[in-house]
Amino acid sequence: MKIEFVSAPSHSITPFLMFNANTEEAAKFYVSIFKKSKIIKASPMQADFILNGQKFFAYNGGPEFQFSWGVSFMISVETQKEVDYYWNALLADGGKEAMCGWLQDKYGMWWQVTPKILLQLISNKDRSKAERATQAMLNMRKIDIAALKAAAG
Repeated sequence: MKIEFVSAPSHSITPFLMFNANTEEAAKFYVSIFKKSKIIKASPMQADFILNGQKFFAYNGGPEFQFSWGVSFMISVETQKEVDYYWNALLADGGKEAMCGWLQDKYGMWWQVTPKILLQLISNKDRSKAERATQAMLNMRKIDIAALKAAAG
């Protein structure tokens, strides 16, 4: 099915995040990490904010609302310095590391800190290089670009 727009769409898509609690605090935490970010409006119950140019809305929904791996935010980066920055910033004060560049921050949100080279290496036309890069990644928590390149050969 092909959809054609006569003109630019007049709507946007805004991620709506339902936190257990601490919505305003979480919004301030995220804005402190990402460039091109700001709080539009925040209160203890809800927050309207922008991260790296993307608008978000968040609300305190109560304990029945939990984030999962099923929805995460992928941060595409170029350098190991950027990997280290986002990894450490998002893990601060109680986040949890996971495998393959995934982490859960102290508010329960799931993130993937992904160097662009990782996606290039694991999709290499030389399948043996791609497989070696994939196997290296599967054994990492925080992605190590130099180790990935070395593994791929």
